[in-house]
Amino acid sequence: MGRQGEDDPFAPVRKPPEHVLGQPLDDLSIEELKLRIEALKAEISRLEDAQRAKSASQASAAAFFKPAS
Repeated sequence: MGRQGEDDPFAPVRKPPEHVLGQPLDDLSIEELKLRIEALKAEISRLEDAQRAKSASQASAAAFFKPAS
């Protein structure tokens, strides 16, 4: 018996994850390493943007709910 979905031509195709933290890198080519670095840098930028947005939202809420002096 094959892996799940191998027998079903209509099953969604599952792509392996692009990168798993801590995975061995020995079998990757220089180009594959370069592509993964670019993807991870883009993801870091996306995470930093989300962090900034949440911080701004939190600061805005804190200012709104600040007790009157």
